[in-house]
Amino acid sequence: MFNFRQDFIRFAVQQKVLCFGEFQTKAGRLSPYFFNAGLFNDGASLRNLSQFYAQAILASELPFDMLFGPAYKGIPLAAGAAIALAEQGRNVPYCYNRKEAKDHGEGGTTVGAKLQGRVLIIDDVISAGTSVRESITLIRAAGAEPCGVVIALDRMERGQGTLSAVQEVEQLYQLPVIAIATLSDLLNYLQGEEQMQENLQATQSYRNQYGVSYE
Repeated sequence: MFNFRQDFIRFAVQQKVLCFGEFQTKAGRLSPYFFNAGLFNDGASLRNLSQFYAQAILASELPFDMLFGPAYKGIPLAAGAAIALAEQGRNVPYCYNRKEAKDHGEGGTTVGAKLQGRVLIIDDVISAGTSVRESITLIRAAGAEPCGVVIALDRMERGQGTLSAVQEVEQLYQLPVIAIATLSDLLNYLQGEEQMQENLQATQSYRNQYGVSYE
């Protein structure tokens, strides 16, 4: 049922969205891998990415009424996920925000369907949690209720304290965070690729140093 996780990692590597080498994170750590969802930048890759989001959402069995994509990266993700869900027989409305309120035309800070009911936030990753916090504030101000967050990859890496960024969001806002794939899925993928054993060792060492267990 969850083979899509390994398929997603393989797809991200093929698209060079998931790269290996030496990359400095915002926290100043030297990571052996880097994930940049912005490189899903053509029609075919966005379609496939959207299908992975839909699979992760449906597999979670999380009740929700609509999707919300935080500007800017979340906009195509929410739209794409809505299309992919409709293709799976689940037609739901979606909405996204503007960075600045529009004072003419229809006005307001959001575009798309009215924010109401249980709102599922669609984003690429969670690092500092700023995008999630702003989304939750906006959704609640509209009288709706955030019910969860869906991201592409969970690095399962310590934030400022002992928890990962995902765990911090879950604890602070009491919301589930659903990831298409996690660092554990990445390691499982690398274990099956003979030509990537050096990357496996580097990634495992990085996890040993900075990783967080979800057990």
